[in-house]
Amino acid sequence: MLYRRADVAGGTYFFTVNLADRKADLLTRHIDILREVMQEVKKARPFVIEAMVVLPEHLHAIWRLPHDDVDYPMRWSLIKAGFSRRLPKTETIRASRLAKRERGIWQRRYWEHCIRDENDF
Repeated sequence: MLYRRADVAGGTYFFTVNLADRKADLLTRHIDILREVMQEVKKARPFVIEAMVVLPEHLHAIWRLPHDDVDYPMRWSLIKAGFSRRLPKTETIRASRLAKRERGIWQRRYWEHCIRDENDF
């Protein structure tokens, strides 16, 4: 499935990323793992975290990408996968997720918004 995304090289983006289980507390309980994975991804595919709020079951982030780069979907994919791989396998995984080799920790999609100007920021 193709998604229509705002592709602005060097853009600044606001994201909301959720866990599949909105009653879970994995993000705050395993904040050290999340930080470690974010740093690894930032080292491999640089970006600037302008702001970030981590809540138990979802997070909000504002990122600025390098001037010649629009690939935030790959960065989120790496972050979600890296975080998931470091957690013990205790969650129930539906057949649809098993078929796609997903753990079932994250919601499949996330919300993004390209920041248009200083007022929007």
